[in-house]
Amino acid sequence: MREFVFALEYESGTNPVADVLADYPDASIRSLSCHVTADSLWRVDHAEGSSEALEALEEAYETADFFADCLVKDDCGADCEVQVLDRSNDTLVVYTYWDRTKVCTSVPHVALEYLGEGLLFETYREGRRYRWRIVLASDAPIHDFFDALGEEVGECTGMEMLRLTELDPDRSHPEPADELPDEQREALRAAVDHGYYETPRRIELSDLAERLEIPRSTLSYRLRRAEASLATTFVDEDDSLEALSASR
Repeated sequence: MREFVFALEYESGTNPVADVLADYPDASIRSLSCHVTADSLWRVDHAEGSSEALEALEEAYETADFFADCLVKDDCGADCEVQVLDRSNDTLVVYTYWDRTKVCTSVPHVALEYLGEGLLFETYREGRRYRWRIVLASDAPIHDFFDALGEEVGECTGMEMLRLTELDPDRSHPEPADELPDEQREALRAAVDHGYYETPRRIELSDLAERLEIPRSTLSYRLRRAEASLATTFVDEDDSLEALSASR
């Protein structure tokens, strides 16, 4: 088995959810599940952000002219069901179901056509960037799929191939940095390289954000999420070691 990771970058006005995320840089969406057949697609997504961002995201999901995952830029005529499963001040869980028409398609549908059944999908959205991770068979024709996807995406959306690696069954404890989304890992690496974590600091957050050409609030959010993930991993591993020692 292999994992293939790539990202789409939506231009303004080409995807309603991406437009909202661009307006609220502290908001993000990750998939909880994503399933596809030749005629339909259904998924559950978990969004985090301010109350204003979540309200805007909910409206984008419910009132857009086309399904959020559809690669067609105009109304494709598909029927889409949207249901909010959970909502709090800073989280939103949304279920969507989409019946495909003859003119519309999506990343999972292109993957199904070229890579076959039994695929596992994982997505993460922040700003206009939409990162996909697909777990697939080792002999699946990745380049055929990526070329076909590029034809469907067109000129309104950028594409970037990020990673293609074999899954190692002996690697039961992945490194914490490998579990971070690419955006958070890149922000963390830049912060370390430029001395943000040194005492005294060699660079301030606003200057680092300017170097990376992203809003200060976006950089701050990515670093906080990365730090929280690394801290949680450290504590969990420490607890596991203590439990192992106590059992001897």
